[in-house]
Amino acid sequence: MDLAYMNVIPKEEFIQRRAKLLAQMEDNSSAVIFSSKEQFRNSHCTYPFRQDSYFWYLTGFNEPESVLVLSKKNQQISTALFLRPSDPERETWDGRRLGIEKAPQALQIDQAFNISELKQQLPTLLFEAKTVYFLQGLDGRSADDEFMQSLLPDLRAIAGRKYLAPQEFTPLQPILDEMRLFKSENEIRIMQQAGQISALAHIRAMKEARANRFEYEIESEMLHEFNRFGARYASYNSIIGGGENACILHYVENDQPLKDGDLLLIDAGCEFAMYAGDITRTFPINGKFSPAQREIYEIVLKAQKRALEILVAGNSIQQANDEVVRIKTEGLVRLGILKGDVEELIANQAYKEFYMHGLGHWLGLDVHDVGSYSNGSHNVDRNSKVRDRTLQPGMVLTVEPGLYISSKSDVPEQYKGIGVRIEDNILITETGNKIFTSAVPKEVDEIEALMAER
Repeated sequence: MDLAYMNVIPKEEFIQRRAKLLAQMEDNSSAVIFSSKEQFRNSHCTYPFRQDSYFWYLTGFNEPESVLVLSKKNQQISTALFLRPSDPERETWDGRRLGIEKAPQALQIDQAFNISELKQQLPTLLFEAKTVYFLQGLDGRSADDEFMQSLLPDLRAIAGRKYLAPQEFTPLQPILDEMRLFKSENEIRIMQQAGQISALAHIRAMKEARANRFEYEIESEMLHEFNRFGARYASYNSIIGGGENACILHYVENDQPLKDGDLLLIDAGCEFAMYAGDITRTFPINGKFSPAQREIYEIVLKAQKRALEILVAGNSIQQANDEVVRIKTEGLVRLGILKGDVEELIANQAYKEFYMHGLGHWLGLDVHDVGSYSNGSHNVDRNSKVRDRTLQPGMVLTVEPGLYISSKSDVPEQYKGIGVRIEDNILITETGNKIFTSAVPKEVDEIEALMAER
C-alpha cells in the first residue's frame, strides 16, 4: 500500500529546526553534525543504511559520508554541507547520489563541498568561532570524536593573534535533545501512522500464533505487515518470547517453538518515515488464558490503565510508576507471590524481583528517544532512574508495566515461568493523552475473541 503521501516532512520544517538551533547557539559559534556511516555486515556487504537521527532531524538528507556545519558570526548565520559528489560509475553500483551541485537548492543550504575536502575546509568554516558545538560520545561514533579532536591544533594554528581558538568542544546534545523532545504536528502525524502499522502487525501476530510454530515465523508475519504499509524495517530488534522466554527483557533469539498452554510476549514496532512505533502485547498461544496467566495479566493491565490516567500534562512518569508499583505489589501479595506488609515491601523494593525496569521512555526518531527525564536538568540522562520531569503537551512516550516470574522463583507453582508486559505509545496533549496504539486489543476477553477467529 502506497502511503508515501503520509511520510514526508516538508522542507520548511528542517529549515525551521536549523534556525531554532542557531537561535540558541552563542554568537560567534559553529556546530558540526556528522551523518551515520555505512556499517559492514560482513565482507563487501553492508547493513541497510539508517541515517543518524540528529543529522536527519536537521537536514532530512539520507546519505552517508556527510557533515552539516552551522555558523553564527556577528548574528549572521550560514549553513554548509559536506557530501559525496555525483559519480555515475559508483551510482550504477550503489545507488543515486544527490551530488554537490544539487544540494544547496534541494536542502536549502548555503554552500556544499566535497566530503573529501572536510579536513581542509572545516578549519576555515570554523575560523573565529569562539565556541564549537559537537555531538560528543555517541554510540559507535568514536571516529567522529577523534576527527574533531584532531582539528583543535589546526584551529589554534590559524587563530594567530586575531582570536582565541576553542580549547574544547561544547556538547550539542542538551539543545538538540530538548528540541527533539517536543514533537511537531508533522512528527505527530507520522508517529500516529507508525503506531497504527505496528498495531496491525500485532493483530496479525495474534491471528497467526499457534502451537508448534516458531517464534521467528511470527516475527516474519509482523515484518510482512510492516512492509505492506510502507514501513520497510522494524524500529528495533523484535522480541518474540514464548513461555519463559518472556521473562528475558531483551530476548531476541526468537528461535524456539511455541508451546500449547504458554503465553507469547511480543515487543515489536515498525519504523515509518524514520519514526518509531513500540508496542508490547502478551497473549495465550492457544487462544485462552489459564486462570494463573489471567491473574498475572490482570494485575499488569490494571497498573497500565492507572498509569494512563496519571500520565497527563502537569504530572510525571515517576508519579505514574509509583502508583504502578503499589498496584503490582498489592496484587502479588494477594496471590501469595510476595508475603508481608505492602508498605514495607514497597520500601524494601521487594517487587523488583518481578518488575525490574521503568514504566516507559520517550519515543521519536529513536525508540529510546532523547530528552531529560528529570526536572531542572536538560543534560543527557537517558538511563536516569529519576523520572520526575513535568509532562507537557507534545511529548510522546511509552507506557509499559510488566511482571516477570522466573521458574526459579520461590512462588506458588502455577505462576512460575509467566512473563507479561503491556505497552502503548501516547502523546501528551492539552487535555490529557492520546494513545497511538489503541487498535490492538489488550482486554482479556477481546484478545480471546480475536484469537478465536483463527
